[in-house]
Amino acid sequence: MQYLTFTELRAKIGNRSRSAIYLDLAAGRLPQPVKLGGKLYWSEADIDAHLAALRGEVA
Repeated sequence: MQYLTFTELRAKIGNRSRSAIYLDLAAGRLPQPVKLGGKLYWSEADIDAHLAALRGEVA
């Protein structure tokens, strides 16, 4: 399983601002991150599945 850093997440979802990403997290529009050693990481598979669902694709 691969994890994305915040910078990688931003690039993958269209360079949204930091505040917009945190608003999406609070509203449940993005999968929750995993905290490892004081940093946040997102499962790349979870993000890919989430983006596919938004596009109406079958993951």
